Amino acid sequence: MDFETVLVVATLFIGLPWLVLHYMTRWKTAATITTDDEVLLDELYQLAKRLDDRMDTVERLVASDNPDFKPARLVHDSEVDNQQLRELDRLLAEKKGTRP
Repeated sequence: MDFETVLVVATLFIGLPWLVLHYMTRWKTAATITTDDEVLLDELYQLAKRLDDRMDTVERLVASDNPDFKPARLVHDSEVDNQQLRELDRLLAEKKGTRP
């Protein structure tokens, strides 16, 4: 066999599968969330909950001082939103192994 044939066969049976498997592995590892990302998301979620509570308090205070005040939010303390938050709290508690 000449050198070109060996090169083509090596490329087809070694190089191509290695290239495909290499990028498949990189794709699978890139799609996962790291522990640091998970901690950051949890912290951001807790911060968002605190800010939401503060916004409720500010809106109640302003509404008590000014009867014409209309909150910028669409629905105050919406049950649909609260149900989603409770579900998210439950999932986080299950992940941590505690009860909400």
